[in-house]
Amino acid sequence: MNMKNIVKTLAALAATLTLAAGCIQETLPQGSTVTADQVAAAPGAFDLFVSSVTNTLAGKFVYAPSSTNAYDFGLPAFFLRWDLMGNDLVIPALANGWFDSWYCIDHLGPTWANSQYAWTFYYKWIKACNDVISLAGEDPDADKVVGAGIARFYRAYYYMDLAQMFATKPCYLDGNAETVPIVTEATNLNDLQQNGNPRATNTQIFELIISDLDKAEQYLAGYNRSDVYSPDVSVVYGLKARAYLLMGEWQNARDYAKKAQAGYTIMDEATYTDWDRGFNTPTSSWMLGLTYKSDDPNIQLNDADSSWGSWMIMEINPNTSGCGYAANYGRPFYIDRHLYETVPETDFRKKCFVDFALDEMSKEDALEALEAYSNHGDWLYAANVENSDFEAIGGLNLKYRPNGGEAGRDNQYIGFTVAVPMMRVEEMYLIEAEAAGRLNEADGIALLTAFAKTRDASYEYGTHTDAYYNTTSGTFINEVWWQRRIEFWGEGLATKDVKRLQKGVIRSYPGTNHVETYRYNVSETPGWMNLCIVQTETNYNFACTNNPEPVAPNGDSDEYVW
Repeated sequence: MNMKNIVKTLAALAATLTLAAGCIQETLPQGSTVTADQVAAAPGAFDLFVSSVTNTLAGKFVYAPSSTNAYDFGLPAFFLRWDLMGNDLVIPALANGWFDSWYCIDHLGPTWANSQYAWTFYYKWIKACNDVISLAGEDPDADKVVGAGIARFYRAYYYMDLAQMFATKPCYLDGNAETVPIVTEATNLNDLQQNGNPRATNTQIFELIISDLDKAEQYLAGYNRSDVYSPDVSVVYGLKARAYLLMGEWQNARDYAKKAQAGYTIMDEATYTDWDRGFNTPTSSWMLGLTYKSDDPNIQLNDADSSWGSWMIMEINPNTSGCGYAANYGRPFYIDRHLYETVPETDFRKKCFVDFALDEMSKEDALEALEAYSNHGDWLYAANVENSDFEAIGGLNLKYRPNGGEAGRDNQYIGFTVAVPMMRVEEMYLIEAEAAGRLNEADGIALLTAFAKTRDASYEYGTHTDAYYNTTSGTFINEVWWQRRIEFWGEGLATKDVKRLQKGVIRSYPGTNHVETYRYNVSETPGWMNLCIVQTETNYNFACTNNPEPVAPNGDSDEYVW
């Protein structure tokens, strides 16, 4: 069978293969549908289905393929949506446009399009996993074992994300908190139409997650991948560590985090702060990632402005390109000023963000000071002071650099073809430390201190426990949280951690760089972090409940004094 016919066969299957194993229509190809057996027999068909599990994680317009919406660039767009709900990422709101709703907490109810994004992306990705699992069967043949393992891993990954977005409490605090409806390869669609599909509890969804990861661990044992864009067994260990941390199974979390570390190396200062390869190319610490390619629609269309790089990369030449929401449209992402100011000068991660002191300097002095961050400080100054309503360079993100060196800085079609980390080994060290500390605090402190000293040789335990962190979780958890906040800034973990650790949000304080009118202070975990299920689901799925519509505070809160 030639490739054209294979593609036609796969298209037919995608249109007719139901989610219920054993319910595939047994219609001949002449009738425009095919059976699973017929497609499975097509050369290379199964592998193409496996690739569909991840081929829209980055680079494709999934929500509105016929449009070029600037926030429709896959999983990394969710990293930004989630983290904007807290206090660690700052945008010049109302000038930003595409991501305002998540920062301002506006238009996030079930009748708004914003509530559709998670539903559209994640259930499409889950559907792709279900198709592979259904085709592989309960006892996959040798040529399907790896593909089945990849599908099991990603189904667990996607459901874990959904659970954290929609549950009102983390699993370890409330196993009965509702998450989302579960749909697997064994789900009978006729039953769903008659009886509906209620939201699974935390306990139920994590039972599925661990079951999938157990099988992924079995199927991927011995699999040697060629790059970090496909999971292997070490990444399964990493996702298990995340899951057990959410479940409160501290010993399992510690054990799997330790197992996941094998074969990886923590990023050193030179790698972390590299001006040419910083967070655009996988390193020895990256366990799992995704990448934008030159032929991706997100890069080829809309001047590549509908991409992660457009929003997170500051250094794109205004004279040769002039593109990029961050670099040239006055819509970059900044770090929260208070978080920045809690980072000691001896911690190399501070070098990834421009010092706020530069905002008090003359242009001449600021340009000279910017030489410590970039070879193109004049671009940064012009875009963010002279040509922006925000008029600030303090806190600018330079953690994420363009691909291709100077060629990428001159041409966004090169510069935005970057990789983005989904899991790094540094997270495993911090999970190990947190889990150990929940079992025996002294053990956790020792592990945490050892990690922290890889970033700051002068680190002393207990130095990040100002009043903001002094909640019921205590000094140790607050120190772990602080490390996670600065280590993984922009990597999609900030809001998840606020919910997991039941933290509050503080944006209003003396000297804040958060935008006026959206300087919210909430002492408890805000309800707006519990996403709403889109109304079209609850209209037809009568068994499905919903979360209350997110409500933002009414204007700026009184300033919190640290």
